[in-house]
Amino acid sequence: MQLVAKILVALIALEHIYILVMEMFLWTTPRVRATFGLTAEFAQATKSLAANQGLYNGFLAAGLIWGLFYPDAAVSHNIALFNIALFFVGCVLVAGVFGGFTAKRSILVVQALPALLALVALLLS
Repeated sequence: MQLVAKILVALIALEHIYILVMEMFLWTTPRVRATFGLTAEFAQATKSLAANQGLYNGFLAAGLIWGLFYPDAAVSHNIALFNIALFFVGCVLVAGVFGGFTAKRSILVVQALPALLALVALLLS
C-alpha cells in the first residue's frame, strides 16, 4: 500500500474515532447537537441509539487500523494490508453514501468523499 493510501486510510480511521466519541460520549452536548442539528430533547431521547451508532463507527476505525498494521508474517504483508484496508474503506464508503441519502447530505462530503478518495488511492497503489 503506497504512502498516500496509508495516510488517507489513517485519516478516515481518526475521523471514525472522533465520530465514536461524539456519538457515544458527547451526543447531548451543545456542540454535537449543533453539528447534527438536534434539539436537546431529541438528543436525550436518542442517546442510546447514538451510542450504538458510535460503537459501529469504532468497529470501522478498528478495521481500518488493523488494515494499516496487519501483523501476520505468514501472509504477504502488503497484500493483507491492502485487502483489509480495501474492505473497511469500502464499508465506510457504503455507510457514508447510505447516511448521505437517508440522514444528512453533508455525510456524503464528510464521510463518503474521503472514503472514495482513499479507495481510489488504494486501487492505484
